[in-house]
Parts: sequence; structure tokens; C-alpha cells
Amino acid sequence: MVIKHLAKAMRFGEGKKLKVLEAEVPRVNALEDEVSQLDDAQFSKEMAKLRKRHENGEPLESLLPKTFALTREAAKRKLDMRHFDVQIMGGAALSQGKITEMMTGEGKTLVATLPVALQSLTKEATHLVTVNDYLAKRDAGWMAPVYDMLGLKVAAIGHEAAYLYDATIDGDDKFRQISRQDAYKTDVVYGTNSEFGFDYLRDNMANSLEQKMQNGQPFAIIDEVDSILIDEARTPLIISGPAEKSGPIYRKFSKIAPSLKLGEDYEIEEKTKTVSITDAGISKAENLLGVDNLYDNVNTQLVDHLYGALRAHSLFKKDVDYVVKEGEVLIVDEFTGRLMFGRRYSEGLHQAIEAKEQVAIREENQTLATITLQNYFRMYDKLAGMTGTAATEADEFMKIYDLETVVIPSNKPLIRDDMSDVIYKTEEAKFKALVEDVAKRHEKGQPVLLGTVAIEKSELLSKMLKRRGVPHNVLNAKHHEQEAEFIAQAGKKAAVTVATNMAGRGVDIVLGGNPQDEKEAEQVKASGGLHVIGTERHEARRIDNQLRGRSARQGDPGSTQFYLSVGDDLMRIFAADKIKWVMEKFNLPEDQPIEHRMISKSIETAQKQVESHNFSIRKHTLEYDDVMNKQREIFYGERDKVLGHEDLTNQINDFLASMIESAVAAHTTSGYPEEWDLKSLFAFYHQFVPVKVTEKDFNMDTVTTDEIRDYLLEKAVEQLDERRKTLGDEQFNQMIRYILLEVMSERWKEHLSQLDYLREGINLRALAQRDPLVEFKNEAFNNFEQLNESIKEDCLHYVFRAEIVEQPESMLDEAVYDHSDYSAISEGETASDSSSDAQTTTYTAGPKVGRNDPCPCGKTNPNTGKPMKYKKCCGKEAS
Repeated sequence: MVIKHLAKAMRFGEGKKLKVLEAEVPRVNALEDEVSQLDDAQFSKEMAKLRKRHENGEPLESLLPKTFALTREAAKRKLDMRHFDVQIMGGAALSQGKITEMMTGEGKTLVATLPVALQSLTKEATHLVTVNDYLAKRDAGWMAPVYDMLGLKVAAIGHEAAYLYDATIDGDDKFRQISRQDAYKTDVVYGTNSEFGFDYLRDNMANSLEQKMQNGQPFAIIDEVDSILIDEARTPLIISGPAEKSGPIYRKFSKIAPSLKLGEDYEIEEKTKTVSITDAGISKAENLLGVDNLYDNVNTQLVDHLYGALRAHSLFKKDVDYVVKEGEVLIVDEFTGRLMFGRRYSEGLHQAIEAKEQVAIREENQTLATITLQNYFRMYDKLAGMTGTAATEADEFMKIYDLETVVIPSNKPLIRDDMSDVIYKTEEAKFKALVEDVAKRHEKGQPVLLGTVAIEKSELLSKMLKRRGVPHNVLNAKHHEQEAEFIAQAGKKAAVTVATNMAGRGVDIVLGGNPQDEKEAEQVKASGGLHVIGTERHEARRIDNQLRGRSARQGDPGSTQFYLSVGDDLMRIFAADKIKWVMEKFNLPEDQPIEHRMISKSIETAQKQVESHNFSIRKHTLEYDDVMNKQREIFYGERDKVLGHEDLTNQINDFLASMIESAVAAHTTSGYPEEWDLKSLFAFYHQFVPVKVTEKDFNMDTVTTDEIRDYLLEKAVEQLDERRKTLGDEQFNQMIRYILLEVMSERWKEHLSQLDYLREGINLRALAQRDPLVEFKNEAFNNFEQLNESIKEDCLHYVFRAEIVEQPESMLDEAVYDHSDYSAISEGETASDSSSDAQTTTYTAGPKVGRNDPCPCGKTNPNTGKPMKYKKCCGKEAS
């Protein structure tokens, strides 16, 4: 078989890769007649035979042709869809752990069934990652009959629940709700990137193995891989819990911010969305706040609030960067135009925006667990992806994820007409011309899809189309629920659809709107097919290519064009001077468009600059998270050991040996016994082990440090054994597990907070000619060492002194999860004195006061009005 356009692909260095993939096609085709003779019931049996062959050592590569042939035949029978030869190639590339670039409409959803079926032979699941809950459940239900025929189970996890496909259910919706744990036990799990990532974090906050959901990360196929691994990579996934009340302070600064004047009191940088305050602005802010020096140590939080309020008022725009829906501020994804439910801006920015919009302020949160999407997906044993636009980001995929990109030829030749950009002097002139163009195409029956970069632009365009009498649908983040329905009908005769950026991505636009209506489809083709208009150039070329890719699927006719103006953000920031020069030189009127090679080149150069800048941000984020990731892997590994071990005595014994050895070494640094500080050593020891030790217990004339160490360890182990006998083995181990998990959880939260503070100010080290990243690595390492020591000390303190208190219900294995915030049913501690020298810690139900929590006494900071933290108030006195 000869793949069309192979010569063209070879010119781009794809020839060698494609030849390897092309070689799989005849091997699969050769088995088509054989598998077509099978009864439906035989397919699962054939898969079982292949699974057995793999168990006996046969590699997946040799089982690929038969598996792919069975899957293609199943799709023919159940979906009336036969995989094209190029789809076989795409499936082979995914099976090899590559990214496949396939044009819109080439059937990527169907392609994924091939590597999923092959992966199932390993008895390990495939996680199929999509961009939203709708697509996860839609694609799972759409492809489920194929998997079902092969004997595979398919599940979909969403924000609210998890579902299992059940062919025995009557009706169109054949899903029944199941637990997330059961969903992850199926052969293929469809879900969003956020849900997979959050479930991983929740698993590492679980209090028992039974609560854990995921069974490792064996293989993932990411649909719209560029959107997930590139566009969303800058935003880490964070599970957080409530920290301190601070709503009034945000409202106060929200009133102050408008009093400061842009250009006089502060400056803004649109490219990086940063603010700098002038000396005049500082003076004005100090007068408004009633403080002498805004940069005193006690006022550092005031500075943060001021910067946050100014950023919220001057750089973040309603209906562009965020929307207000039902009293809640929701972030708009700058690349897709979709609402990012459950996501919030960090460092108090989200609260500042809530204050600006005068909606309820959700208090700041404390980070409980976090990971970047980059590091989460790099955990998979094998990773693959598919999209219509990957080639422009091939370098980043290789450098960050070690993923090779392969461009798969289209099944039919692309005949789309990509027309030259037209540029107008003003935005008003641009939109007038654009609306006239749409009206003319609408009158002749040609469907038009208009892509905008912001919600406000789509609504402005909608008003102009209404005035012109052009019926249309508006699709943006405000109408997310109707997204799929609107976009699927965008190819109907004379349809006009206004879409914010790439809203509706993942849904094919079929000419005529209905695949069965061939007559209307032919009429639409005769009118020129779908015409796509971009109302602005995006800062990433890939996003522009995504918009263009909606037109001319599967060899259909189609055309695209971008309408630009000097006032567009990208043009204004990067290319305005050159465009104005051309306009003035030729004295062009506002309503006359221009096409100039120099301008087009300037736009492309600007896009490359922004792409490079965004890549640097993502790489920078990853470099810092890599430091955190190493610690995360070690910490979560130790936590899993606690969950997995029935008897944790050895771990406590190791803690004891380590603590005692360090303490003895620290108090016996001199070579002369008379100079040893044994009194302090025994006092330190008594803080943990309820045994009084004095110098009388040793022969001080001959004693050695080894003898002291061994004696202290022996006494501690004796006490531990006494505790075991008193409580019984089961309750003793349950107590140790609970203490270890509680202490690890609390200390880990504090560690994350410390790293957050460290990360915020580390760049200032550059002023001292120090590399901030190196400094961060060193301090993060020291913090991690301190974390491990504090966990050992706290655990030893509680193990010897904790008392078991009967509870109405066991809280040991109970946790409550929420997708945006995390709260756990925890147990606090109250200290009580007893007649003995040892202090006893009794665990009782009730809220636990953390070091950074508001102090229960209710005192407030006189400078900020915020509640005092426990560690700086009563906690300080308790210490």
C-alpha cells in the first residue's frame, strides 16, 4: 500500500517514521478476512488467547496485527466504522508511546481503541485523558461497544461521579454509577487531566489502602495533548484546605486600588501581567492605610495585598480573564475559552478579584497537596498523545516529556483554501468588514464559524450580527453546557456560529449538520464548505492552526481567513509601530484593508516570541517543581509503607535508634566523659521516653558513648514492648499507624507552606549574584531533612504518651474529599498534667489547632486587622 502524500511528509523529516508505521498496515490488513469469519462471541476469546501469549513472554509488538485486526472488525460491526489505513498507522504510533498529529475529522477517538486493546493484553489499564467531563463520558460511551465486544470493561470518571458502561441497560445511556475505586479497576478509564491528577493526590492523602483509587500509572493516552501538556502545564493542581479569615482586608484594599493612578502611582506590564509601584504610589498607599513604612517587616502582608488589588483592578478583566457566574469568580482558560471549574488564582489574587467584583470572598487556602501536570504525566510508564496541532511544539514535547511527534497523513487530500490575513486600521472597521463578509456568505448558504479570543469580543460581534439581521449561535464559556450541540451544527447550510477561541474542541463539524442528510451536505459543499474566520491572531501559532483545522475535514471543501486590526492585543504589543508606519506611508483610509508581507512576518515573529516566553515559564515552573517532585516521591513512598505494613514496630524502633544516636553524639562531642553534657541528654531523652535516666545508672569511670546509646535504646524498646502488651497487638499497630499518618500529614502541610514562602522570595537572591534555583534546591533539601527529623520526634512523643479514647465511630480510616477544597475528619489533641513526670497526650474528637491557624483566643494583629496565628500568639506561650 502506498500512502498518499508520503513524499510531502518526507520533506519534513517524517518519511522514516512513517515507513515504520506504514509497515504495520499490510500485516493488519492480511488478517481482515480471517477475523471477519469469527462470531461476535469469539472476539473476547481471541483476546484471551492473545493475553495468554503475552503472559508467556511474547512481546506486544508481535501481537499488534491480530489485536488491531480484531478491534477494527469490532468497530465495523458495532459502530459501522472501519479504521482507515492511516488510522492503523496512528494507532501503531500511540502504541509506541508517541504523539500523533492527525487533522481534525480524521477520527482520533476511534484511533485510540487500537492501542487501548493492545495495552489490555498486559492486564494493566489505559487512562484516556480528555479536556472535559462531557467528552470523557461521550467518548467512553461511543467506543464502549467496541471494547465490550473484545471483552474489555470501560469506565468514565467525572467531577461528580464515576460510571461503568453496562450493555444490558436499556436506552441510550448505558452507564451506571460506581465507585472511583471500581472505575480504576477497569481496562480503560476515560477522564479529564484534572480528575486523574487530583485522584493521585487524594490517594496520597488516604488513611488506608482501601481508600486508594488508582493502581499506578501504567499507560495514558492524552487527547488534545497540546492543550493539556502545553496550555495547562503552567497551572499546578493543588488540593487545599481553609487557612485564615481575611475577607475584610481584601475589601479594604479593593477600595484603595482605584485611588491610585496608572502611570503616576504604579506601572503595569501587560506581557507578564505584573505591577510595579512608584514612590508616589507608596506614599499615597501609606497615607490611606495609616502606616509609617509600608515595607516594614510587620507590613509585608500589606504589600502583598496592595500588589494583588492593583493586579486585579488593572490587569485582569471581567469576561476576558474570568467571568462572574452565580456569585462566583470563574477563571476563563486563555487558550480554550472554557471555564476552569475548581481552579483559583494563587497568592491571594483570586480573593482580590472577588473583592473587586463585590462577591463573597472565599478565604485563602493552605496547600495540602500539589503537583504540576507535567510531573504527573511524566510518572506514567508509557505516555502517548494525539491532537491536530503538535508539530509547532515538537521540541517542547521532546525536551519536557521525551515524547516524539509523528505527523500522520490525512485519509483524503486537504483542499482547504487558507486566505491571506486582512488588516484594518481600527477594530471598528475590522468588525464592520467582517460582518459584511459573513452576511454575504450567509445569503448564499455557506456556513461560517467565527473564532474570537475573548468572551467580550464574541458578545460584541453577536450584537453587530443581530443589527445586520444575521441569525447565529454564540458559543463561549458562559454557554459551556451547549458547547457540543452548537459546534456540531456549525456545518449546516447558512449556519453562523460565534465561538470563543477553541470552545467545542473535540466535536467534529459535519457539513450539512447531519451525516445522513447527503442532499444538504452537497449544497454546503457547492457553496464552498465551512468558512472559518479568525477575529484576531492568537499569541500561539498552534491555536490559530486549531481554528483553521475546523474547516475541510475528510477532503471536504473549506476556507479560512483572519481579520486583524492595529488595536488587537498581539498587534498592539508587538507590531503596532510597523503597521502604523505602513498605514501612514500609504495614507490608507480606515475601512481599506492592507496585506503586507512585512506585517505578516512581524506577526509570526511576535507569535514565536510569545511561544518562547511561555515555554520558558513552563520550563521554569517545572525546574522548581522537579525539586519538589523528588521530595514528593520519597515522602509518598514512605507514606505508602505505613499504609501497607501490618506491623510498624520496626519503623518506630528505627526512629528510636536514629534519634538516640544523634542525641548521644550531639551531647558527647568532647573526648572526656567529665565534659559530656549528660544531664541535658537525659532530659532530652525523657521528653520522648517516659523513663528517668541519671548518671547513677552508669559507671562513669569506664562508660563509653556506645554503652550509653545501647542502654537508652534498650530502655526505650522495653517501654515500647510494655505499651504493646497493655494495648494488644491490633490496637497498638492501629495507634502507631494513626499517629504516623497524622504527624506526616501535618508536617507535610507545613513543609509545603515553607516551600511556598521560599519560592515567592527566592528570586531576590539573584541580586546577590546567586542562582535562585540552586539556592532553592539547597534550602528545600535542608527543609526536607528537618521535615524528616520533626516527623520522627513527634511520632516518638505521641507513641509513648497517646491514650486510646473510645469514639462513636472509627475516624481512623475516614476522610472526606472535595474537588476544589479538601477537608479531613481529624482528631485534635489536648494536653493534661498527671501525677507522674510524663506528659500524657489524649486524642479526642475536635478541631486541631495548627501552627498557622488563627489563634482560638481571637486576638487580631493591630497592623493588619487579621487574626493572630496560633504560633505567634498562645502557641508561642505554650512553647
